[in-house]
Amino acid sequence: MSNSHLFLKSGFIRTPSQNGVGRYVCQLQRVVLKFCKNNGSSRGMRDFIETELVDFAKNNPGIVVYLKPRRHRTAVISAEFLNGEKQWISCRNLTKEEITKWLTLLKTQSGNHQGLRLRKLIHTDHPSIQGPWTPYTFKDPAENIVEYPNKELSKARILHKTATEELLEIFNRQAEDPENRRVE
Repeated sequence: MSNSHLFLKSGFIRTPSQNGVGRYVCQLQRVVLKFCKNNGSSRGMRDFIETELVDFAKNNPGIVVYLKPRRHRTAVISAEFLNGEKQWISCRNLTKEEITKWLTLLKTQSGNHQGLRLRKLIHTDHPSIQGPWTPYTFKDPAENIVEYPNKELSKARILHKTATEELLEIFNRQAEDPENRRVE
């Protein structure tokens, strides 16, 4: 067993509550593209800046994009998120298509999961090897290939009376026999 998890920050996943329910808020706040004007390892970054940066900035008006030329350094993407987290990606010898993919990935992330040892609210000394229970655990596999709505499955699901039907029957019994008001 490795002890590398001891050096990671620990915490719970904190995401913006209900992000995307009303409207989606991109969590990427700022991107700094650092590159060298002459170095060969920054060629992909320079190509991206010349051809695709303007389109990226127009398509993502909520993301601030900075360019930072540096002498004799390798290309780097530095990203800052709304929660204050920062990430950087080395772009040494990457093509402009690969840089576009990295920026798309950063745009869709929340910034919380990099180097975070996830903690759980529950703990057990004897964890189950079968996994947690879900509502689909004991569901009939034949239902996966059925087209819905299905009359046969609808009839099969009504095994018991509904709560409303039970209450109506109790009410009718009480109305018929006013002396016996006791609920069974």
